[in-house]
Amino acid sequence: MSRQRIFAFLSALALATGLAVALPTASASTVACAAAWSPTTVYTNGGVSSYNSHNWLAKWWTQNDTPGGSVGVWTDQGACGDGSTPPPTNPPGGGSCSYPAWVAGTNYATGAIVQYSNGLYYQATHDNPGYDPTISTWYWSPYSCTGGGGTTPPSNGGFVVSEAQFNQMFPSRNAFYTYSGLTAALSAYPGFATTGSDTVKKQEAAAFLANVSHETGGLVYITEIDQSGNYCASEPYGCPAGTYAYYGRGPMQLSWNFNYKAAGDALGIDLLDNPNLVQTDASVAWKTGLWYWDTQNGPGTMTAHNAMVNGYGFGETIRSINGGLECNGNNTAEMQDRVSKYQSYAAILGVSPGSNLTC
Repeated sequence: MSRQRIFAFLSALALATGLAVALPTASASTVACAAAWSPTTVYTNGGVSSYNSHNWLAKWWTQNDTPGGSVGVWTDQGACGDGSTPPPTNPPGGGSCSYPAWVAGTNYATGAIVQYSNGLYYQATHDNPGYDPTISTWYWSPYSCTGGGGTTPPSNGGFVVSEAQFNQMFPSRNAFYTYSGLTAALSAYPGFATTGSDTVKKQEAAAFLANVSHETGGLVYITEIDQSGNYCASEPYGCPAGTYAYYGRGPMQLSWNFNYKAAGDALGIDLLDNPNLVQTDASVAWKTGLWYWDTQNGPGTMTAHNAMVNGYGFGETIRSINGGLECNGNNTAEMQDRVSKYQSYAAILGVSPGSNLTC
């Protein structure tokens, strides 16, 4: 007997006997809702949240951008839940994480969750042979124990530099370089100024800010003054924003199309097509500076982050940023300006600058 005839028979039987027969209806969604979207949570590339009974996937770093809004950061993943129960606010097993410690050199598959030595959790976004989660951000993303795939940026008390100290360091800074933009950007590289002893944390923060101060004239310049240079290297992806669109921007004066491409890929932001984001969004600008600091060796042999947390000294950060022009006696005045700023900022933070200050 066909399904249509069966349903017709059951309906007739129900009418004849007075029984209620539940006929099939459109199937309810069986997709579970992710943790509810929160305007105060930071979500990174791949983060998932639920809003208006739909799951949403973040395409890049975001905070306080409503899913489905005009910003375009969220991709609708479709309906979730059955409409009868609120979305879960905690992952299975309760509201606290219980994942193994990250071990260098261990092979991790996409989706693996580990706890790093800084106490934070990270989820593998790509298979990798044990890369450092705080450095290899293409392979790892911060993981929140309350869901959402993101972490709340450190409060003023969570960063070793207070806003008052920041203002003391940069009394004439451009209003674009906000303290809130910096603290919001810290979520992209949680290992920055949180690794090692309190002394090391403050030394790294002072070292970073000293270098960006030198690069920007005390956080005065958002872009380089002369924007006529051709920073369009021959790459397969070309220069979609224009041949002369990749001049220096931001606290580390990010330049060249390949650097915009690499930084954007790492941060989950399309900077190759939209380089102006680095000069219009304070958080993005600070993130590009932290991207270089935490992940790029430059002309040196290590990242500036590794130089500070592993005891190589401030001089190696100069080598990683502009060593080809300032180290080995090439331009001692420029090098010394960085050193002087570092010593000044270390004093503001009440910490010794340590040794190996020059390169």
